[in-house]
Amino acid sequence: MADVSVEALAEQLGIDYLDIDVDSVQLPPGETVGILSDDDNLYQEDDLELDTGFGNIIIVDNLPVVPREKFEKLEGVIRKIYSQIGVIKEEGLWMPMDPETHKTLGYCFIAYNTVQEAELAKEKTNGYKLDRSHIFAVNMFEDFDRFMKVPDQWAPPETKLYTPGENLQHWLTDEKARDQFVIRAGSDTEVFWNDARHLKPEPVYRRTFWTESFVQWSPMGTYLATIHRQGAQLWGGASTFNRLMRYAHPQVKLIDFSPSEKYLVTYSSHEPSNPRDPQRVVINLFDARTGKVMRDFKGSADDFTVGGTGGVTGVPWPVFKWGGGKEDKYFARLGKNVISVYETETFSLIDKKSLKVENVVDFCWSPTDPILALFVPELGGGNQPARVSLVQMPGKEELRQKNLFSVSDCKMYWQSNGDYLAVKVDRYTKTKKSTYTGFELFRIKERDIPIEVLELENKNDKIIAFAWEPKGHRFAVIHGDNPRPDISFYTMKSGNNTVKVSKLTTLKGKQANALFWSPGGKYVILAGLKNFNGQLEFYNVDELETMATAEHFMATDIEWDPTGRYVATVVTSVHHEMENGFNIWSFNGKLLYRIMKDHFFQFSWRPRPPSFLSPEKEEEIAKNLKKYSKKYEAEDQDVSLQLSEQDREKRRMLKDEWEKWVSRWRQLHEEEKMERQKLRDGEASDEEEEYEAKEVEVEELLDVTEEILADD
Repeated sequence: MADVSVEALAEQLGIDYLDIDVDSVQLPPGETVGILSDDDNLYQEDDLELDTGFGNIIIVDNLPVVPREKFEKLEGVIRKIYSQIGVIKEEGLWMPMDPETHKTLGYCFIAYNTVQEAELAKEKTNGYKLDRSHIFAVNMFEDFDRFMKVPDQWAPPETKLYTPGENLQHWLTDEKARDQFVIRAGSDTEVFWNDARHLKPEPVYRRTFWTESFVQWSPMGTYLATIHRQGAQLWGGASTFNRLMRYAHPQVKLIDFSPSEKYLVTYSSHEPSNPRDPQRVVINLFDARTGKVMRDFKGSADDFTVGGTGGVTGVPWPVFKWGGGKEDKYFARLGKNVISVYETETFSLIDKKSLKVENVVDFCWSPTDPILALFVPELGGGNQPARVSLVQMPGKEELRQKNLFSVSDCKMYWQSNGDYLAVKVDRYTKTKKSTYTGFELFRIKERDIPIEVLELENKNDKIIAFAWEPKGHRFAVIHGDNPRPDISFYTMKSGNNTVKVSKLTTLKGKQANALFWSPGGKYVILAGLKNFNGQLEFYNVDELETMATAEHFMATDIEWDPTGRYVATVVTSVHHEMENGFNIWSFNGKLLYRIMKDHFFQFSWRPRPPSFLSPEKEEEIAKNLKKYSKKYEAEDQDVSLQLSEQDREKRRMLKDEWEKWVSRWRQLHEEEKMERQKLRDGEASDEEEEYEAKEVEVEELLDVTEEILADD
């Protein structure tokens, strides 16, 4: 039949067409790529048997009842919708007709090539509204067959004993209070305990070809996600890492969790048939526990790159930013002149419309409150100033606004508790030939949200890095020119809790280009990564003193463990082919152990969930830390003794090996004694001092020549 639109077909069929959104069920097919993971065998066993059983067949009910002359057109509507989810088998669409009335019966059977496609079609089209009178009811054929076999005589259901599921937080109960981390090297994925007391990692789980690209912990460490050509999977448990859930999304490239782990966002992009067309992007939002698709978004890559250029995938990631604190109430994305804010209760726009903000280019959520910070650049050649606004959700009420002039660039940084917002503003000088930088500091929790302006002593200093202290009131700035910029520390609370930003100190001429605060605050690593050859300085901000300096040559990444007790420095094969591996350090700069791995490219600590203790209880524990620490000090002493004994045993082994080596050579020396005696013309002794050195002169006639001389 001719290629006509679904809307036109519906109109010809006489269907009361409202909103047949074909794109809402579209899932572009594509060739699978990537290495084969060993978990593909599970898919093959469970899902990819193409021609056996009925698992690849669905029944679509509540279709329009039409006469024979409209049969072909209705079939075209159904085929157009369902062929975009997967490949329908040849002659795989059957819509029966009543032999007496010659009208359709209001349902059809669709056979896909794979069970996965059939399950996805059921998931995405059950409840699909064709018009007011026809809302699809979709079931798997095998389920329908099972329903038909229900006996007429009722029988009480079989009582099954309750078996509790595996404790997904079991790893938090480790008696040694250790943390876990995951690494990827080559085709291997390995999970370890960080056993810093014994100066080595302890293996937990290892698997080859577990993922096809990368692994990712969920924000609270409950799950480990893997990526496959068919979609994403979540794993968890004590030490076996059982598979907990699968999410069908062919050619998935990236994933992202909501902060409370309730939802999983998956992303894929597909190259268009015409090179001039933009990439086709598919984004799914899954309920993490049930695997149900709560909302999907489709479009071109250009639709998701408003306000800036995309990354390696063609779009900035994550596309959606989560807000509303711990409850995952809202998620939002940037559009052209709008910020689209959705609520997770209905997965629809708040008030059914986006927040209109002319020329908006960036936004970010408060980490604790439903407050949006957004930035709008200057318009009309400076006639309309740039501005930063704070907007409260869901009421979309503007809490505070600050106009900014002569702005070339702007970056926003929230403090982890949502107490402060720092806005780094790059401004043009009067000549427009150069720029200088200042900070607008918003005190969010104070009345009327006062703003302070901070400018560096040298306005021409370039800002290299900025970072808030987690859960604290301080921040650090690297500023100046490479290779030895300065590092300044500031506080938002001066003496007697005076609410005025003030400088604590400036460290001159440091070889650093990155800042890494401990999760607990107080300590910070001043790091010179990549081109700075891995220079490290462990700094105590409370005492304003350096605890240690060190180097991890060619280090590319630094990551603190969730407790702030240990830190990893990493050299990945992505940036360097040599010296790949990681070092584990104590918070004060002591190197604990080093692990070298060929083709090493990923290291990630397992996050911890937030503490259930109140701030008051945490403060009480901190005050009585000496009492609690006695137990751990005794354990540390036992470990030290154990390590000392291990060192002594190692020395004994080395001594034994040396003595065996000496004994072996002495035996060989004795066995060759007669041979040496022959070489000395029968002299028995090997001692050189028992011999006298004599000089013997030997005269040898080399040549005789006779010459007859003539008489004069």
